[in-house]
Amino acid sequence: MRNLIPWSLLLCLVALPALGADTVVEEIVARVNNRIVTLTEYQRGLDDLKQEVQQQDAANADKLFADRQKDVLRDLIDQQLLLDKGADMGITADTELIKKLDDMRKQMHLESMEDLEKAAESQGISFEEYKENMRNQIITQQVIGQEVGHKINLTKEEEQQFYDAHKSELEQPEEIRLSEILVATPKLDASTPPDDPKLAAAKAKADDLLAQIRKGAGFEDIAKKNSDGPTAAQGGDLGYFKRGTLNKKLEDTTFAMKAGEVSDVTRTNQGFIILKVVEHHEGGLPPLKDIEPRVEDAIYMDKLQPALREYLLKLREDAYIKINPGYVDTGASPNETQFVETTTADAKAKTLKKKKKIPLIH
Repeated sequence: MRNLIPWSLLLCLVALPALGADTVVEEIVARVNNRIVTLTEYQRGLDDLKQEVQQQDAANADKLFADRQKDVLRDLIDQQLLLDKGADMGITADTELIKKLDDMRKQMHLESMEDLEKAAESQGISFEEYKENMRNQIITQQVIGQEVGHKINLTKEEEQQFYDAHKSELEQPEEIRLSEILVATPKLDASTPPDDPKLAAAKAKADDLLAQIRKGAGFEDIAKKNSDGPTAAQGGDLGYFKRGTLNKKLEDTTFAMKAGEVSDVTRTNQGFIILKVVEHHEGGLPPLKDIEPRVEDAIYMDKLQPALREYLLKLREDAYIKINPGYVDTGASPNETQFVETTTADAKAKTLKKKKKIPLIH
């Protein structure tokens, strides 16, 4: 049983502009409870979709956009329904928002939130709007996690069945994850004599750092304090490499190592490096136990989408939703309550009166 779901699974719902434009008079596309979807927001949703499909598959972007543009209004309505539900549940996301913004500040190596705001505005981004969208993402995720994801159960039998049915997709190439410590030697090349003072000093420093590691010092700590490489702040993390992507000499050395092992000092054009194999994944089909989280996520996503759609249909049936002529909500429930506007004796007073639930004609 899971309470949270991967952010990628929420893309169609949370990567949307905040709804509502109380002070702007413009065309209304839809009404959702006490909020509205404006033409500007709808057009922004279309623009965001264009960018998304372009990034996903530039060659087929036009087709993808044509297939998915019909659901833009549905997604905007979905978002507002989930935000309204979050309000009913008392979810404010205040604490989570502050933490996420602070994590972002740290990742960007900024001193304060004011610096983060300036960085956003320098890119032409409204910081207040950005925070509101991030808050909406957090609320949406929590509602889905508690109301839908929490009720999804996974069994060992389902995991085994999925594994057996998707073996070819689960196969993976051999790859390693490396970290480095670089002791740089400016203007060093292969012709530099081994007794060059700068070369000798750099080699001595690298040998000393390796000796510290062999005695138990943390590789990442040594990298942060002593590495001249661009990854020093990240503890030397270089990421993942498949065969054929590294220098042949380095590849032969590192792919022969096990996870956790550290190489000897190696001379390169940049200086002297020490490499650590953080992870080493063999090629082929891994055992189920080694990729169980990946299998669980795949099954979870398969179950989540229909369960979420069913949940949103129920939210629609308890909501006031009015779509203006010319627009279509592809997520509408056939059991949604239909509303009509009636006027009282006082022409200025308007009320909404429920009609009997009538299945929509498609």
